[in-house]
Amino acid sequence: MPETKASSSAIPDEQRPLDQIPISPPNGEVEEETGEGGLGLPGNKQQLTVFHSPDNFNVKHPLMNKWTLWYTKPPSNKGENNWNDLLKEVVTFDSVEEFWGIYNNIAKTSELSLKSDYHLFKTGVRPEWEDPQNKHGGKWAYQFKDKRGVPIDELWLNVILAAIGETLESDKDKEIMGAVVNVRKAFFRIGLWTKTTGGAKGTPKEVALMEIGKRFKEVLRLGDKDLVEFSGHTESAHSGQSRAKAKYVA
Repeated sequence: MPETKASSSAIPDEQRPLDQIPISPPNGEVEEETGEGGLGLPGNKQQLTVFHSPDNFNVKHPLMNKWTLWYTKPPSNKGENNWNDLLKEVVTFDSVEEFWGIYNNIAKTSELSLKSDYHLFKTGVRPEWEDPQNKHGGKWAYQFKDKRGVPIDELWLNVILAAIGETLESDKDKEIMGAVVNVRKAFFRIGLWTKTTGGAKGTPKEVALMEIGKRFKEVLRLGDKDLVEFSGHTESAHSGQSRAKAKYVA
């Protein structure tokens, strides 16, 4: 399990994206936007966020879903190759405050040992191809082949904030299962797991999956010539490796 810091540190500047993380309002409602003088603007609604109201600053701000952080530790010897022995469940959270409390007290991705992984998945979903909620799905992924100069901590934070903030897909799609970052000797890789592999070209499922890929690429701050690839878990399992032939690119 990754090392934790002995004491909590001050909230860093990188927490500013909190005002963009939607939270679950009471009874699932949204509040009207207000204009000058606090007057409601009919027909205009906004998603409640952490900084929506000073009165709510000290209360718990729940996320739309509950999330679980997992950690894959590097094998300590050549005989330790059992995935279940290496994969460890770390902690579950369902609020903005809990997320930052956890994030500020675990090792950053750049501090992890080689062959380590972080997995952040919706609670109840194991970060495994065989999980019932994953077995018909796949993942978008990008591999940073030159680790030098890659701001991996910032990029991983951007991805998980987008995941728990529900900004990678529309409300109706329900595709995102979780995100993974792999630390290897020659590269970093970040993946975004989905529930399905889309449908026939032009169908709503295929369109939704391609939109997720485009948003994922934006969060990773990649250029136009950089391609994120999507492959199905079934194809990856049959190929015997984590990277199978890409079904889609974005």
